[in-house]
Amino acid sequence: MEETFAPLMTTTDWNEEWKRLQTARRAVDDVSVWDEKAKTFPVKHGSHEGYAGRFLELAGVLPTETVLDMGCGTGTLATPLAQMGCRVVACDFSGGMLAKMREDQEALGVCGVEPHQMSWSDDWEAHGLGRNSVDVALASRSIATADLGDSLAKLDRVARRRACITLPAGPSPRCDERLLKAVGVEQRAGRDYLYAFNILASHGVLPEVAYIESARAEYFDSYEDALRSYTRIVVDATVGMVSPGEAAEFPGRLSSWLEGNLVQSERGWHLAEERIVTWAFIAWQTGKLA
Repeated sequence: MEETFAPLMTTTDWNEEWKRLQTARRAVDDVSVWDEKAKTFPVKHGSHEGYAGRFLELAGVLPTETVLDMGCGTGTLATPLAQMGCRVVACDFSGGMLAKMREDQEALGVCGVEPHQMSWSDDWEAHGLGRNSVDVALASRSIATADLGDSLAKLDRVARRRACITLPAGPSPRCDERLLKAVGVEQRAGRDYLYAFNILASHGVLPEVAYIESARAEYFDSYEDALRSYTRIVVDATVGMVSPGEAAEFPGRLSSWLEGNLVQSERGWHLAEERIVTWAFIAWQTGKLA
C-alpha cells in the first residue's frame, strides 16, 4: 500500500520543538548576571543610527503612539522612541538594566519612559499591560524564553496595531564563535527566527522579514574581568557538550587566545575585532494570536 505523504512543514508543532530546544540549551537567565552585565554596557545616547535606527525604520512607529519595549535593556530603543515623542512602557527583568537606562535618560533630559521590572513569565496585566493597552509592542534581541508561542501571543495581545521582534539569524549572539573555537569546541549554529516565523504562519499571520547586521562589543575594567566573563560564557554555551575535565581547561585556553586578541582603550578592555551578528527582524499586524 502506498504511504501517505505527510508534509513536515505543515504538521510540525514548532512551539513544542522550540521548547525541546530550550531544554538542550544553557540554564535559564540569572537576573544577577544581567544586573552585573549592565555595568559593562557603554553609555547609550539615544540614536537613530546603526541597529536602533534600522529597527525603528522597519518598525514604523509613529511619534504619537504608545509603545511596549519588552526586554528594553539599557534603553537602546526606549530612549530614541521617547525622544521621538512616544510614550514608552519599558520592561526588563533586570533592575540593573533599568537603573542604567534611567541614569542615561536623566543625563539626556529624556522623559516619557515608564520603567517596569517584569519578565516574560510574569503576569503582564498586573503591570497594567492588558489587551490592546499599547499601539505597538517591541521585543528587540530579548526573546530568551522557554515558551516562544506564549511570548509571541503576549506581544500580540497587548498591541492594538503591530508587533516587531528580532531573533538571531545565525549563531547565538550569547557566545562569540571565536571563543568556542579558541577552546576547541564546534559552534552549534542557531536559526531561532525560523521558529517565530513558522509559529506565526501557523496562526495565519503573514510575517514581514528583514535583516539587520549589528556590531557587538563588550568592555571590561580589567583583563581578569574579561577572562572571567568569557570563561563563564563558554562554560554556559557548552553545557552537555563537553566533560567537566575539558571545561576545566577553558580558562587556560582562553587566556592564551585573549593575549593576542584583547586590547585596552579609553572605554576599557575589549576584543580588537568587533563581531558582527545578523538579526532577523519579524513584524506582523496583531490580532490573530490572542
